[in-house]
Amino acid sequence: MLSVMEVKKRLPRDFIEELYSLHSPLVADKILAGMAGKRNTTLRVNTLKYNIQDLMRYFREINIKFERVSFLNDALVIKNAAEKDIQKLDIYEKGYIYLQSLSSMIPPLVLGAKENEQILDMASAPGSKTTQISAMINNTGHIIANELDKIRCERLKFNLNNQGATNVEVINGYGEKLGEKYPEIFDRVLLDTPCSGEGRFIAEIAGTYRNWSMKTVKELSKIQRKLIKSGYNALKPGGIMVYSTCTLNLEENENILKWALENLELKMMDIDLNIKNAIPGDKLGTNLGLEKAIKILPNKETEGFFIAKLRKI
Repeated sequence: MLSVMEVKKRLPRDFIEELYSLHSPLVADKILAGMAGKRNTTLRVNTLKYNIQDLMRYFREINIKFERVSFLNDALVIKNAAEKDIQKLDIYEKGYIYLQSLSSMIPPLVLGAKENEQILDMASAPGSKTTQISAMINNTGHIIANELDKIRCERLKFNLNNQGATNVEVINGYGEKLGEKYPEIFDRVLLDTPCSGEGRFIAEIAGTYRNWSMKTVKELSKIQRKLIKSGYNALKPGGIMVYSTCTLNLEENENILKWALENLELKMMDIDLNIKNAIPGDKLGTNLGLEKAIKILPNKETEGFFIAKLRKI
């Protein structure tokens, strides 16, 4: 595994400079250490088809070592098998399990969907969070899963079918227009927004950060602002929105929330999860409650992620 110094040399200079301007040297070093090597394989059981007890029994029989996840009963960290090994298993092909990063599993938990609710997933491909929400509400209610890219839309449909998520309607369009199309329709809205992906950087894999730039960050933040307004318009009064990214900068995270809280009738909510490698959001010198958001630091088991829970007043 690379040292923090070696990671600094490989990742984009602008990213490194911003990271140390936002965080203490101790936290910044911890983030870079979490980007030094590949992450463990993680997955969750699809409770529409299978259960965690049978999965653990099966893994013991075929000598796959695993650990439970404290904040999610249906997730496992795999210790001695890569994703490609898991993909060869019959239970994977049948949709009994789903390969997914632990951080990616947290936004649906925070969303807290209930059975028979109307739910919007604004940027849903490849369907990791959509299928998770569907399982959490036992295929009840109605989920609209939107995806702009037509090819990714087909992958989304495949995963939904494979996982047996029958309460999902897939649409192909601009997330920015969903608020006009579905005004105040949804009990809950998940906006896992397109982002610059800083939380997924792995220093040994140049493809994870090759296309990153400050220009891209600023361009994405403009889209994110439009998306959060659209999601707000689609949400019923009193409804819940979760805003999440797999990136770490202020521009795409706290600054988006600050704009939304100042311009829309939204209120920050607490996130009641005990995640050991998470830190509060940056208050930005305001009393808007931005510190109620959580930033998950990358490590061997988690990608870097940012998650906020909001209620429409």
